[in-house]
Amino acid sequence: MFPEDLKYTAEHEWVRPVEGGPAASGAGVVRVGITHYAQDALGDIVFVSLPEVGESVTAGEVCGELESTKSVSDVYAPVTGEVTARNEALEATPELVNNDPYGGGWLIEIQVGDGQSGDTLMDAATYRDSVEG
Repeated sequence: MFPEDLKYTAEHEWVRPVEGGPAASGAGVVRVGITHYAQDALGDIVFVSLPEVGESVTAGEVCGELESTKSVSDVYAPVTGEVTARNEALEATPELVNNDPYGGGWLIEIQVGDGQSGDTLMDAATYRDSVEG
């Protein structure tokens, strides 16, 4: 339920480096989604609002919304940088976030800004403790 190769935020987003570069070095692209825990708490997701490619996002600030049958929840940027991709499949099938939160239900990819680090992100064990504790 908490993949070990991901980093996590207190707001229940996950981060995975893509294109072979470690995100913590400040060079590289990361893929972002919400955790299984978050999608389960939200319920059935019916609409996803994401930033456009080219938009700048700031770590800890709202960068999108997920609307479920229960509520509307903000999505927070886990790192500062520029959006390089968004999961266009979610427009037609937002339920991918529920069905495959760590795979096909990813939200955006971000080119991490120079000098940014992932120091505020949690490893899987720390995140697990935060939601189960």
